[in-house]
Amino acid sequence: MKKEGLGHIALLLAQIIYALNYSIAKELMPQFLQPFALVFFRIIGACILFWISSMFVPNTNIHKSDIKRLLLLAISGVLINQVFYIWGLSLTEPINSAIIMISNPIIVVLLMAFILKERIQPLRLIGLALAIAGALNLLLFKGHFELGSTTLVGDVMTLVNAISWAVFIIFAKPLMQKYHPLILMRWLFLIGAIGITPIAWTQLQVVPWHLFTMHTWQAISFVVIATTFLAYVFNIYGIKTLSPSVASAYIYLQPFLASLVAIYLSADHLTPTKIISGLLIISGLYLVSHQHPKKNKTV
Repeated sequence: MKKEGLGHIALLLAQIIYALNYSIAKELMPQFLQPFALVFFRIIGACILFWISSMFVPNTNIHKSDIKRLLLLAISGVLINQVFYIWGLSLTEPINSAIIMISNPIIVVLLMAFILKERIQPLRLIGLALAIAGALNLLLFKGHFELGSTTLVGDVMTLVNAISWAVFIIFAKPLMQKYHPLILMRWLFLIGAIGITPIAWTQLQVVPWHLFTMHTWQAISFVVIATTFLAYVFNIYGIKTLSPSVASAYIYLQPFLASLVAIYLSADHLTPTKIISGLLIISGLYLVSHQHPKKNKTV
C-alpha cells in the first residue's frame, strides 16, 4: 500500500480513538480528576511512552536552528492544545465545543493560503462545505447550540485550541520530514510536561486516589495510551504523508464515528439524519483528499 493510503488509515484510526474516547473518558471528570489534572496525566504519560518508543529508532540531535520551531510546536500542539480544549470544555457546552472545533480545517486552509501562498482550490472548498454541512447536521440534531455570555469564555478558549492545532499541523510537517517523528514528539511532550506541571499542581493535590477503581485506571490508561500517545502517532504520520488541510479535515468524522459508537453501545439509534450526515462528511473528505495542489513551500 502507498504511503498516502497508510496516511488516510492512520488519520481514520485517530478519529476512531477520539470517538471511543467520548464514551470511555467521560466518567473521569469531575468525579475523579479535575481538567488540568487529567491533562497532566495525558502529557506525562505520553511523554514517557514517546521516550521509551524513541529508543528503538535512530537517534538524531535537534539542530539549534530548529529549537524555536520546536518550542512553537510544543506550546501550540501539546500545551495549548491540551489545556485550552479541556479548560474550554469545562466552561462551555459540549455541543458548542464540537461545533467550534469544526473551524479547525477552515483555519488550516486560510493559514496555508496566507503563510504558504497555496491557492485555495474550488473543489477543496466544496469538499469542506459538504463535510461542514454533514457535521453541523449531526451535531445540531443532537443538541441545542447557543453562543452566549455564560459560555463565551469557554467558547473563546475552544477557538484558541482550534487555532493552536492548526498552527501545529502546518508548522510540524517540515520538521516531521527532517527528524523521525518519535524523536520529535519526545521533545515536544517533554517541554509540554514541564509546562503543565505548575498549571496542574493545585488540582493534583486534591485527587481522590482512594476512590479510584480498576475501571478508573482503565479509563485513564485509555486516555493516555490511545487518546494521547497513539492518536498523536497516527496524526503525525498523516500530517507527514498528506497535506495539512487533508489531515485537519478528518476532524469532521468525529461526530459521525461517535454516533456509530453510541449506536453500537445501544446508547443511540440509526436515523436518516445520521445516514445523510455520514454521506455528506465522507463525500466532503473524498473531495478534499483527492486534490493535487502544487508542492507546499516549507515554513
